[in-house]
Amino acid sequence: MTTDEDALDFELGRELTAMTLGIDALERSISKGEGALDTEGLVPIYLGKDIVPGATLASWQSAHHALDSLEARIADISRAARKTFLFGMVRSLRAAVRLFSGEQLSFQEKLTDLVGVPAEPVPDATIAALHDELDALLVRLGYTTGTLGERVRTWQTGRYLEPEAIPAVFEELMAEAQRRTDAMIWPTGDYTMRLNAVRNVPYAGRCSFEDGNMDINLDVRVTRAALKHLVAHEVFPGHSTQLLSTRAVAERGESPPDALLCTANAVTGAVQEGIGDQGIDLIDWVEDDNDAAQIGVRRLQTAVGTNAAWHLHVSGWTKAQSIAYLCDVGFAQESWSTVRTGMALHPFRGPFLASYWFGNETVKSLREAGKPELLRDQLYRHVHSIESLRTTVA
Repeated sequence: MTTDEDALDFELGRELTAMTLGIDALERSISKGEGALDTEGLVPIYLGKDIVPGATLASWQSAHHALDSLEARIADISRAARKTFLFGMVRSLRAAVRLFSGEQLSFQEKLTDLVGVPAEPVPDATIAALHDELDALLVRLGYTTGTLGERVRTWQTGRYLEPEAIPAVFEELMAEAQRRTDAMIWPTGDYTMRLNAVRNVPYAGRCSFEDGNMDINLDVRVTRAALKHLVAHEVFPGHSTQLLSTRAVAERGESPPDALLCTANAVTGAVQEGIGDQGIDLIDWVEDDNDAAQIGVRRLQTAVGTNAAWHLHVSGWTKAQSIAYLCDVGFAQESWSTVRTGMALHPFRGPFLASYWFGNETVKSLREAGKPELLRDQLYRHVHSIESLRTTVA
């Protein structure tokens, strides 16, 4: 039975979605220069044009007025987690509008308001614990000689895929990831992605959903375990799967239409990245200690990536200091470290590096809490901030 609150919730979701798309369109039409989002926009991928079209906003002032109106109506929602998400999303959009219109926000404000994560670096003690976990895995794999960084690089180098071998391994991994996702997460039907090799881009892999491409940066060397992570993160059960599922529930009216905002560069981003980074675990695909070590490397590198962005913007680090830190403490390739530092320096994208760490740790902790059906429902049928997801699933 549909209640009055359900009706209000769906109406607020529709208004929020239309407004977010209106802000995206306004940013794309008038933002130029260093602060612009280039071709990505506020909503990189949107599958609901036939369900909720974007609002028309004439100016940044009109965007602020629309957000004020929406925020006032959210107070009538009684469900704590839903209210938390809606208020958080409005706060995030307001921060985006302020940035797009030329205001200066501190890096700490960008983290708390725009990204919806704590305004703090990952503690040194946590980095040390991640080193210890990785050390134990490498010892189990037989790598006992040299520093931890040397052993990580030796382990990786011996397993790097040659570029000509990547397509066949990619196809094998894609098929298995889809089989597991269909059985455990969401039926993905005949959807698939083809490999698109790229170079000189600011990412290791990317889901180009509307083109049917999984972009792989060949400037960054990959092992089978690293390629498996990219497939899980970007496609099955990661970004593509979340896009397919949220489109389906929004189309059927089973969830508020803001489920369509799962890719927004807002407070939804941390949970989106958490799904991606937990993808292998969500479909029970850790096959051996090589996979476990790759997960350990990934957690470490999201932690140090979060810290590099913090120190670049708060502590006054140089680009060279950031690259050295990512290589020396995160054991990353120099090519990856350079790419990550470039992203960290971007005035809008930089704070979103923290979404990988905080998103992964949130989804990981909830997955380990033992409520798989509830977690799956919330991850693939709704959108959340990390705060509202914890409130719902904890």
